[in-house]
Amino acid sequence: MKKLLLPSVACLASLTGCALPRLDAHTTLFGSETPIGFASEVRYYSADWHSLESRVSEKIEQVRNASPDGKISVLALSGGGAGGAYGAGALVGLTRRGERPEFQVVTGVSTGALIAPFAFLGPDWDPQLTEAFSGAHTDHFLRAHWIMGLFRPGVYDNAPLKAVVDRYITPDLLRAVAREAARGRLLEVATTDLDKEETVVWDMGAIAARGDESARQLFRDVLLASASVPGVFRPVLLHVKQGKSTYDEMHVDGATTVPFIGAPESMFWSPLQLADLKGGRIFVLVNGQLASAPHTTQFRTVPVLARSFGAATKHMTRMELATTAGFAQLHGMDLEFTAIPADYPPVSSLDFRPATMRSLFEYGASCAEQGRLWTTLEQAAARADKAAAQWQHTAPASRVLAVPECPRDDSAVPPTARERDLNLARGE
Repeated sequence: MKKLLLPSVACLASLTGCALPRLDAHTTLFGSETPIGFASEVRYYSADWHSLESRVSEKIEQVRNASPDGKISVLALSGGGAGGAYGAGALVGLTRRGERPEFQVVTGVSTGALIAPFAFLGPDWDPQLTEAFSGAHTDHFLRAHWIMGLFRPGVYDNAPLKAVVDRYITPDLLRAVAREAARGRLLEVATTDLDKEETVVWDMGAIAARGDESARQLFRDVLLASASVPGVFRPVLLHVKQGKSTYDEMHVDGATTVPFIGAPESMFWSPLQLADLKGGRIFVLVNGQLASAPHTTQFRTVPVLARSFGAATKHMTRMELATTAGFAQLHGMDLEFTAIPADYPPVSSLDFRPATMRSLFEYGASCAEQGRLWTTLEQAAARADKAAAQWQHTAPASRVLAVPECPRDDSAVPPTARERDLNLARGE
């Protein structure tokens, strides 16, 4: 026991002596450094307009060619921690209903990044998606190392999360992603470069195309970084090179800077005329709530971390939805989204208990299977107003925490003409 305590005592005596070693980061904001052994095409910085401008037209053309009708469908998967079980269930439910589109572009942030490869590969990978997000492997995610957590940048050991990610990122998955990318489809995942405080978007198909073990490891590490909530899980150091010099980059949860990627940041103020996007559709799958009933926060580290991160995510997501809606309208695209409704029992991003995960998974699957998954901003706002009015007139102890209706609530807002046409076509 004394031997085990000695390192901790030594660390307490010298707080600066126990930091994990790392190389310095590159000093330019948007440099040309790349992961060792990989070309620059595997990633770009979301705010780097010059880098994006050189690739956007080519990528849009490739993606359109991968679409049967030339119209682009984008699936944007948000962060949300344990709320990812909802999004995973929703995709499985769409498969059961027979209405799962083949998305030409799939993007993922945080827990959405972990879902993204399975969403990209389609229904054949639903068994793996179900196993990963229905709670069978998540109960041990929050394994604390409290003493060492004083000196390492994360309260919880990220080894359990890394082991789960490593379990599913197999050579077979990489080959499947590479095949779909070769058709022109695009799989992108966001991390946050903490040294530069900027969003990095990774082309996972370009990484997978390399096909060797180094590609599998980078693919895995990008997903792990995207899901590593700062202060909760340890950041991921990625080794990069520019010329003959090597550097370390510290990457954390993509949701630190962006809740989801409907389009790269710089495209929102781009002068490019993106006519090829007209007629396309953006589906935003929010793995969390945009509002939730007020309740007392426990005076402990984990609840404070979870509520703080949840509050930031809610507000960022609402703003990003509004921005994405404006982008879609400007370029003639339709926008639909889904989120865990405000009147669902409060969802903690760090509640990885199997029962919680299974409940969220089955709720998402059931709503999708019923055709009540996707909603509009107008319907969501009306639903939130209705929930807020109920909270206003009921005491917390008497609020019923039964599972609510699905996100699509036709009683809240009359259906649009387009929705009525779709309902008639389905015989609903």
